[in-house]
Amino acid sequence: MVVLVKASPPHLSSKAMDGNQNKVEANVLLLGAENVGKSALTVRFITRRFIGEYGDIESIYSHIDKVDGREISLRIWDSLYPQSCETTESISDKQLQWADGVILVYSICDRSSFEVVQQQVQLIRQTRKISASAPIIIVGNKRDLQHQRVVSSEEGRLFALSSDCGFFEISAAETYHGVLLVFHEILDLIKESRALKRGMAGIKGIVKSVSAVFGKKREI
Repeated sequence: MVVLVKASPPHLSSKAMDGNQNKVEANVLLLGAENVGKSALTVRFITRRFIGEYGDIESIYSHIDKVDGREISLRIWDSLYPQSCETTESISDKQLQWADGVILVYSICDRSSFEVVQQQVQLIRQTRKISASAPIIIVGNKRDLQHQRVVSSEEGRLFALSSDCGFFEISAAETYHGVLLVFHEILDLIKESRALKRGMAGIKGIVKSVSAVFGKKREI
């Protein structure tokens, strides 16, 4: 079951939202094993509050905010990781086709959750169901539990670097700021990806036009 959860900050009135044409919309998919803090990360970003326990509910959160003076309409798909499943079943084609960017979360206290992220990154790269330019960020959560750490910061960072992914290590429980940085970074990368696509489309259009013109001249 997927539950749609809407949340808007009180400082944005519906009138202001309706009249604002300078709006950015983005879909962000959260992946990773269970009990790594995906829901806590999302709710911390939207409400600034930390809630430690969640049921087994897959949710799509809708959030409106302002970043650098631009209105952001963000949809976050907080996915479930099916128990006792093959890696290929942990991400659906629908999720990948929906997403503009992906955040993969693991717990620094759980090596198996890090391995799930490694497998999911590989799956995303292989399936090509998502745009090759769509950004991916890897997040090591539960940094506050240093005494239980089994995945080092260096290991997480090196894997992200080798996989061409962004990387953060945070504690959703301890601080809102780190969570905010993760979501602002994925938004920035999505905007860069879209700008790159528009630029490439413009270049292709120019090349096509030039080819058409010179083709006609040769015919004459």
